[in-house]
Amino acid sequence: MEVKLGQAIKMFFGNSSLEMVFFEAIANSLDAEATEIDINISTKAYNQPGSLTIQISDNGIGFTEDRYQKFSKLFDVDENSHKGLGRLVYLCYFDNVKVSSFYERTKYREFEFTEDFDARKFNSSAVKDTDSGTTISMSGYTWSKLGKQIYIQSPYLKGRILEEFYPKLFQLKQQGKNIAIKISSKIENEEQTKILTNKDIPAFEMVELDNSVTFSDKFELYYSIEKVDISETSLVAAISVDNRTKKVDLVAHENLFAGFKMVFLLYSDWFKGKVDFSRQNIATSESEKQTMQDIQLKFRKKVVSIIEERIPIIKKRNKETKNSIINKYPHLSNYLDSKDIGYLSRSDVLRKAQDRFFKDQRDLLDAHSLSPEQYKKSLELSSMALTEYILFRQKTIESLKKTNNKSSESDIHNLFVSMKRLFIKENATDDLYRNSAWLLDDKYMTYETILSDRKMSEVINYITQGEVMDSDDDRPDIALIFSNDPDKNDSFDVVIVELKKRGITLEENMKVITQLEKRARKLMQYYKNKIQRIWFYGVIEFNSDIELALSGEYKELYSNGKMYYRETMVAIQKNPDIKLPIGVFVLDLDSIINDADSRNSVFLNLMKSKFINTED
Repeated sequence: MEVKLGQAIKMFFGNSSLEMVFFEAIANSLDAEATEIDINISTKAYNQPGSLTIQISDNGIGFTEDRYQKFSKLFDVDENSHKGLGRLVYLCYFDNVKVSSFYERTKYREFEFTEDFDARKFNSSAVKDTDSGTTISMSGYTWSKLGKQIYIQSPYLKGRILEEFYPKLFQLKQQGKNIAIKISSKIENEEQTKILTNKDIPAFEMVELDNSVTFSDKFELYYSIEKVDISETSLVAAISVDNRTKKVDLVAHENLFAGFKMVFLLYSDWFKGKVDFSRQNIATSESEKQTMQDIQLKFRKKVVSIIEERIPIIKKRNKETKNSIINKYPHLSNYLDSKDIGYLSRSDVLRKAQDRFFKDQRDLLDAHSLSPEQYKKSLELSSMALTEYILFRQKTIESLKKTNNKSSESDIHNLFVSMKRLFIKENATDDLYRNSAWLLDDKYMTYETILSDRKMSEVINYITQGEVMDSDDDRPDIALIFSNDPDKNDSFDVVIVELKKRGITLEENMKVITQLEKRARKLMQYYKNKIQRIWFYGVIEFNSDIELALSGEYKELYSNGKMYYRETMVAIQKNPDIKLPIGVFVLDLDSIINDADSRNSVFLNLMKSKFINTED
C-alpha cells in the first residue's frame, strides 16, 4: 500500500514544533545503538530562517538493509512501542533531507528523503574498513519563521533532549554505556557548544507505587531531588512511554520550589505503546481513560509525599497557602484538597473546590426528599452560598476602592449595575451577581425593576404601565422602580441615580444636579398618580470645592463619608405654573464605598469566625 507522504505529514505532525526534528533523529540514533551523537546547527540570522541547516551524525549501526527497508515503509514496525512515523517530521520543516550512512564496516548508502521518496532510488558503494554511522543533513527550511528562537539554541536543546530521553539515557547509564550528545550552534557568527553526558543524568532513587488500579501491572517511581542555584530551579514530572517522557503537570510553574532540581519518572509496562502516532501525546482507549486518571492521581500523591518528606519547608509553605485561600474563600474550606495546594495553580485549586461545591448543590437540589444527613448538608450549602455572595460583594467593594482618575464613568457604572440592562423582580436571583444596587443601600435589593442606562421613555412606559408612549431618548444612569403590591396598587416608588467619574472639574460634578432636576421635571408629572415617592441621588467625588459649593444650600447628613441633602422646587408645567418639591441627595462615591464596606464586613467577619479552621 502506498502512502502520500504530504498527506501523512499534515495528518500526524500538523501541530509539531521544530524541536521534534532533533528528538526524532536522536531517537533513531539511540535505536541504532549510537553512543555518540553530534548535532550541528547553522543559520545566518534568526530572521533568515531560509539559511537554517541542521546536520545530525551518530556512531550507530547505520542503515543496514533491514533498517532501510523499515525506513522506507510507513507503519512497518516490530512492536507497538515504535510508530514508524517519526521521520516524517523532517519534511514538516525542510525541503532537502539527505541521508548518508556507513554500515557493516564495508558498505555505504546515500539517498534523498523527500515527499516523493522512492525506496528504489539510492546510491550505494563498497568502502574500505570504516566505522559505522549515519549523517542526516537538512536544508531548505520551509517556514517563514522559526516559531521560537530557543529551538535552535544549544543550552535549551541540551535541557529538552535530557528531559525527553531521561528513561533511555538512564537505562543506558545503568548498562555502563557512556553517552555523549554534542550540540553545536553557529548563529549570526556566534558559536555555542553544549555536551550532554552521563554526568547530567541523576542518580535516581526508586519506590514502588501502591497498585490498586490495574492490579496486574507494576508501577515504579524513579526520582531525584538536588539542591541547586536558584537560576537552575526546575521540576520534571513525566511518564515513561517507550523510552521517552510524556510530561504530567503535577506542579504549576507558579509553585516551583526555588533552589531545587527535581525529576520524577513513572515506569510501567502498562504505558507501553500508549502514545499517539506523532509521539506528542499520551493516547488511551475510552475504557482506559479513567484508569489513566487514577494512575496520575496516585502519581501526584506519591510525588507530594516525597517532596514534603525531603523538603519540610515546602509543607510549611503549603499550609500557609491553604490558610490564605481559606481566609479569602472560607465557604470552600471543606472542599479544598490539601494534596493540590502548593502543586496545582491557585486558580485550579479553587476551580476544583468550586466544582465539588456545585456538585453537592446539584445533588441536593435534585433530591425529591431530604434525609436528616441531606438536611444537615443543605444547611451547610446554604451558608456556603450566602458566604459566596458576601465574598462577591466584598470583591465589588474592593474594585470600587481601586477606581481612580483613569477609571471611566462606565467602569464605575458597571460595578453598580451592568449597563444597558433591564432587571426584573422575577429574575432577581439569577441577576444577583450582575446587579449591585445594594451598594447604595441594602433595601434596594428588593425592586420591581431596574433600568440601567436605558431611555427615559422606557422608564415612563413602565411607570404608566404602557399608558404613555414617550419619545424621550435621554438616559438616566440608573432608575429603580418599587411597588409593595403591583396587583393592588398602581403607584410606584422611584429612585433615580446619576453617577460621575473621579477627577473631573467642579463644573462637571455640579452638572449632576442639573441632570437630576431634568429627570425630576419629567417624572413629577406622574407624582401622586402613578408615582407615590421619588428619591434622587447624585454620586460624585468630593473635594473642598464641592463641599463649599454645596454647603450654602445643602444640609450635611450623617455618613461614613460625605452626604448632602436639600429640598428644592421643580417647575413641571407653565400656564398655569405648577411647582413641586423634590429631595436631592448628593453623595461622595467614597461614602457609598465605606458604608457598603461597613455593612458587608459584619456578615463577612461572622462567616469567617464560623468557617475558618487553620488546623490540618
